[in-house]
Amino acid sequence: MTGTATGTPPGVPLPRLAPGSTIGMLGAGQLGRMTALAAARLGYKTHVYAPDAADSPAAQVSAAATVADWDDLEALERFARSVDVVTLEWENVPVATAEHLRRFTNLNPGPNVLSVAQDRIAEKSFVNKLGIATAPWRAASSAEEVARAVAEIGPRCVLKSTRLGYDGKGQARLDAGSDPAAAWASIGGGKPGVEGIVEGFVTFACEVSVIVARGADGAMVAYPAVENRHKDGILDVTIAPAAPEKVSAETAAEADRIARRIAEALDLVGVLAVEMFVTADGGVLVNEMAPRPHNSGHWTMDACASCQFEQLVRAVCGLPLGSVERVADAEMTNLIGDDVLRWPELLAEPRARLHLYGKAEARPGRKMGHVNRLFPRR
Repeated sequence: MTGTATGTPPGVPLPRLAPGSTIGMLGAGQLGRMTALAAARLGYKTHVYAPDAADSPAAQVSAAATVADWDDLEALERFARSVDVVTLEWENVPVATAEHLRRFTNLNPGPNVLSVAQDRIAEKSFVNKLGIATAPWRAASSAEEVARAVAEIGPRCVLKSTRLGYDGKGQARLDAGSDPAAAWASIGGGKPGVEGIVEGFVTFACEVSVIVARGADGAMVAYPAVENRHKDGILDVTIAPAAPEKVSAETAAEADRIARRIAEALDLVGVLAVEMFVTADGGVLVNEMAPRPHNSGHWTMDACASCQFEQLVRAVCGLPLGSVERVADAEMTNLIGDDVLRWPELLAEPRARLHLYGKAEARPGRKMGHVNRLFPRR
């Protein structure tokens, strides 16, 4: 599969971009913001492109911003010609947008990576073809197919929209007493373009993720497996590294192997996060992946020699990847909604490192920032 899903044509090395070059960023949220800040430390400028880029978290710290729709071909071409390379902070950029941009400049991750990552059915199929396990799943495009999938997999399932669902959105839990039709309607079933996937419910010991960076030359580095704890479908806390009493050295090594295998098979240039379930017997099942920096990697900003955002900059600019050496253990806590109002007390904590995203309005479920707490390495 190598060479079929890249943003740079196979066999064409990425140019090494000198400081002073401009990185184009698709998407204007907090991940773009933190990437732009990492780029600035290395001497690069960032130009953001998104329909909502004006006064966005990323635009606030970038050299330029283009506010235009994803299908505005003229604006896309002007944007592409104004930058030296393009990357992204959001994997749901339309594939057609990525294909158009690639006519004018290097784009990584590329269109085929996006086509896998945007669709849960394509994602699960890709992973399973690599011999990597997931929860049992079935595609569903109607309430009747949801009912059939539940009958085949078992009564405890999760119905998800195949696209655009995140932080618990576009999901419905099913059990023996659930109404498949109501569940299907709750995720938008019946609306144009809405498809579903039914996944068997996994009883797991914990959830982990591994973030791997990969350059155009195939070099890879990976951060250690971390434990992720969720609240109301949103990541709440990440513990880095995952405690050995919860995740054995063998399980952590398997999670690392899986993340590297997927990145290699995608021929990814950039950063990939792979979220996984750890079963009671230490087995590993892939849940989701994202070809971009990830919430569960925010701890690397303060606890590693090179953070995940710097790794993205290095990868797409043709630079050597940075060290993933951990200089401290860490615990990352998301600040959701009004949690951000605690910023004065967080600034007073000796171990705390506060990161706010510049969002003007705190709303329930909205990620406003995060705090990293550092501890001596175990």
